[in-house]
Amino acid sequence: MRTADVVLVLAVFGASLVEMVEALTLVLAAGMTRSWRSALEGTVAALGVLTVLVVLVGIPLIHYVPIDALRVIVGTLLLVLGMSWLRKAWLRGSGLKALHDEDAIFAETVEELKVQPAAQGPRDGVAFALAFKGVFLEGTEVVLIVISLGASSHRLGLAAAAALAAVVLVTIAGIIVSRQLSSVPENLIKTMVGVMLCSFGLFWIGEGAGLHWPGADLAILVLAAVFALATVVATRVLRRATVAA
Repeated sequence: MRTADVVLVLAVFGASLVEMVEALTLVLAAGMTRSWRSALEGTVAALGVLTVLVVLVGIPLIHYVPIDALRVIVGTLLLVLGMSWLRKAWLRGSGLKALHDEDAIFAETVEELKVQPAAQGPRDGVAFALAFKGVFLEGTEVVLIVISLGASSHRLGLAAAAALAAVVLVTIAGIIVSRQLSSVPENLIKTMVGVMLCSFGLFWIGEGAGLHWPGADLAILVLAAVFALATVVATRVLRRATVAA
């Protein structure tokens, strides 16, 4: 497997893992508090819509958009998305933003659901809507990453498989422990994914513009090291500024 393929799998799997962990928290809250049947129906419906989006958008991009133009567009998108993830990582690492806490989110969601009117019938619209919204909104970013990385490298199947593996893993873990997966190091994984997205984005922009990177795919690892170093430096600078303030 090429270096680019390995980084692609890690980026998609990591992004899918953290997003599905967050979605699982909402599904569990809806199921435990309202209705498991409706929560699961909402989850399946959202996953179905996301799958259709990958097929309808990803396949045409691969077949009908010139590869160089696609790489520049997708690279820019990935760079912007990756910087958004890194920005949050810098703020969390410096203490300017609270760390993501699944236990707190679960408790808050449960309290909000308890004040909702009881369901009138076998199906619970509140549970369905919460599960659908949670899975769909968290999954939309995953779909964006899958389509972007998969289409730009003509590895849509590989990217989709990595995302599916993360979904299956989170589902199995959720069934086994029957609670939110608060022990998953989401903040660390998000930082790593942000680094990989930025690296891929910059790499594809250069490729699409006709730049021949030294070392070919290995340049992605060098770019990742640069973004990782920038993350460490930015976090320390922000932390010192916070302490001084």
